[in-house]
Amino acid sequence: MYRVKNQLNWQEALEQGLTGRNITIAVLDTGIAAHPDFNGRIIAFKDFIHNKGKYYDDSSHGTHVCGIIAGNGSLSEGKFCGIAPMANLVVGKILDENGNGTIESMDRAIRWLIENRQVYHIRILNISIGTQMEDEATTKAIMECVEKAWNAGIIVVTAAGNGGPKLMSISSIGVSNKVLTVGCHDGGFFGTREDLCENYSGRGPTRFSLKKPDVVAPGTDIISCNGKIRKVRNTYQNPYVAKSGTSMATPIVSGACALYLEKYPSAGNDEVKQRIIYSARDMNENWTKQGWGMLDIQKLLQ
Repeated sequence: MYRVKNQLNWQEALEQGLTGRNITIAVLDTGIAAHPDFNGRIIAFKDFIHNKGKYYDDSSHGTHVCGIIAGNGSLSEGKFCGIAPMANLVVGKILDENGNGTIESMDRAIRWLIENRQVYHIRILNISIGTQMEDEATTKAIMECVEKAWNAGIIVVTAAGNGGPKLMSISSIGVSNKVLTVGCHDGGFFGTREDLCENYSGRGPTRFSLKKPDVVAPGTDIISCNGKIRKVRNTYQNPYVAKSGTSMATPIVSGACALYLEKYPSAGNDEVKQRIIYSARDMNENWTKQGWGMLDIQKLLQ
């Protein structure tokens, strides 16, 4: 996260004193673990898989995503803090321990978020989930599901998926023209490594001829909160872990949205999306790979 923030000019947020404070981000994923870096900012949890009452994460994927958004880095002296380290989190568990879920679970979760949007002041929804290429009817059902949240005024940030580099490989969750679809690009930081997530990040256009992704952000070897953290006596073991994929790039953009909303709290979801894409840094890549370009937090906040 330290190198990611350097790449994206996060220093601008620090200089302006922006941390995502009082902004609530909903995350639909595998859940969230009781990690010290969240420091009492998990304000609600709903389990749509096993109906458990207490928050948990039997996969670790959701915890990692939440750490990228809003971990405060307390166990790393700030080194691995997230993009919006004071933001609040509302977490819906819609995936099981293997990362599998259903449209029905996602639909129930989104309906619950909309019903409780005012209660928890939810402004952003992060969906770091990839889907296989679906038939047109299923794709439209998924689109309608995520668009419910957008139409309710929530900024929906979705992953482009890891189905690239072939064209038209954007995840079904990210094909809507309303949502903010995030691909992965590490901006040359790792040189020509073959396993870079930009080499398998979902590519546009969509089957509906829409230009996607909208923007890209780093997603290779992102170190964030580990859902399998353990406390032995007074020491935490394995507090952080590295993961790669568009699932990691997506919460970076969600965190940036929180910073923008903290500065401009009256901004609507359309305005935030426009500011994200119009302030992105062109990387001279094909549109199908980079969209409008790399997220640039300094330009976004200026």
